[in-house]
Amino acid sequence: MKRSEINAIIEGAQAFFSEQGFHLPEWAFWNPEQWAAHKNGCKEIFDCKLGWDITDFGSGRFETRGLTLFTLRNGLEGSYAKPYAEKIMVVGEEQETPFHFHWNKMEDIINRGGGKLAFELYMSDAQDGFSTQSVTVSVDGVQRVLEAGERLVLDPGSSLSLPQRLYHRFFAVKGYGKVMCGEVSMVNDDDSDNRFKEELGRFPAIEEDVPPTRLMVGDYRRFA
Repeated sequence: MKRSEINAIIEGAQAFFSEQGFHLPEWAFWNPEQWAAHKNGCKEIFDCKLGWDITDFGSGRFETRGLTLFTLRNGLEGSYAKPYAEKIMVVGEEQETPFHFHWNKMEDIINRGGGKLAFELYMSDAQDGFSTQSVTVSVDGVQRVLEAGERLVLDPGSSLSLPQRLYHRFFAVKGYGKVMCGEVSMVNDDDSDNRFKEELGRFPAIEEDVPPTRLMVGDYRRFA
């Protein structure tokens, strides 16, 4: 991805969160110079990888396969005792987050506002493939039984609980607008706890065509 594209995506996400009445912490708006000036007090942010995370999953097609995330809080075993994490995300119309599961993390995904959020779900089998068995999930505390791969749509305000090893992909339904998507979960580890159904890249290669206006979690070491 080009840095100019990432800068524009973050600017658009900030505007969308503001439109939806969701407020980010002050440091979400810092430029690289501000990060450098404050870095001595930001060890928890750096260590727990809080902040902006833009990915196209290695597709080169962010608009159709990508995700905009901001990690608000997270823990780290042995250093930060929080057993939980929280993210806020922007999901575009028909912008897919591809099938994956987590070995350790259980999470709730919440439609916080905007359009309709669609999921497709499969249980994993012993070889980490798709199972044909039905899927039982909790939607706002109500049990739902779905056929393997059946589509589930969440309106604003609704949430879905995802246990470990449950394959899921999601996207905003065309014609209803993008979605402000929340995640409340156990501690998040994007380096080792994501199992994608197909081989792909979780973090994008970046072409530095312009300087960054905001830093992503992968930028802290280089720029801050």
